[in-house]
Amino acid sequence: MKLYDIAKVIRSKNAGPFTLTLDLIFKEANDFERVLSSYGFTAEKIAELYHADPEKVKIHPFKRILAIKVTMPRPVSSGAIGDCDVYGSQQHFPLAKIEI
Repeated sequence: MKLYDIAKVIRSKNAGPFTLTLDLIFKEANDFERVLSSYGFTAEKIAELYHADPEKVKIHPFKRILAIKVTMPRPVSSGAIGDCDVYGSQQHFPLAKIEI
């Protein structure tokens, strides 16, 4: 099962000009727990998908609202030469394909 099959919402956005944030929201607590405990959903796997340093990929679970926030440095600061997504709103696609 892919992450996009289990999460109710998957989205990305800038968290300032140098940081990208990926939000996952779940309908059921079981789905939330399943993703957090999956071998496919780790900082190392996410870093591999986004060509980032695994030590700078942070996973923040919010059990009370069944949400997970992933933050990492943007490869290019927002609006800089070479930036292809100024708002960071199209960066969730690689994450959505993770196998859970």
